[in-house]
Amino acid sequence: MAPVELRQPRLSEHEEMLAGKLYDASDPELDGLRNRAGDLCTRFNNLPRGDQQEREQVLDELVPRRGPEVSIMGPIFFDYGIHTSIGARTFINFNFTALDCVPISIGDDVLMGPNVSLLPPMHPLRWQDRNSRHRPDGSLYDYEYAKPISIGSNCWLGGNVTVIGGVTIGEGCVIGAGAVVTRDIPAHTVAVGNPARVIREITDQDAACFQKYAL
Repeated sequence: MAPVELRQPRLSEHEEMLAGKLYDASDPELDGLRNRAGDLCTRFNNLPRGDQQEREQVLDELVPRRGPEVSIMGPIFFDYGIHTSIGARTFINFNFTALDCVPISIGDDVLMGPNVSLLPPMHPLRWQDRNSRHRPDGSLYDYEYAKPISIGSNCWLGGNVTVIGGVTIGEGCVIGAGAVVTRDIPAHTVAVGNPARVIREITDQDAACFQKYAL
């Protein structure tokens, strides 16, 4: 079977990408948007922690769809930034990666530990479709696609959690450190492991262990 080719007629590569279709990632418009995001990430990562005003100004350009009182430690690494939305009061720890070639939605009051990665990009399984190719002018290109990620409000993702494209994590979930989330996680549950699996629900009984601190 010959290598797959992009369907015709088509929209812009940017529009095809956001629609979850195969697209040419080397498209000049997309290159420009990724370069812009990369430069903004570099600016943010090089700013002193105490320079909150300038850090916020960079985030206003990089992640404009951001609620109030969002706290991002950095360093951060976004593919585009403009395709990610972050809810109010969300906290993001060190080394956050969001390859947002399709929408990434993060709810309110989400906690993210260090080294969390949100990875929507997908590549074809067959090498014939996945490998780079040469244009007539000799330049390289390849085809990829992506699936969106949605993280509900009031979730806690532990350190080194990886979320794969196409996943929805329901409200109020806890994802254990080191988990690789490859499928949807229902609301108000704890999920751990690689691949992540639900081990139990979170209930009001989980408050009981803190009563001794409240006395």
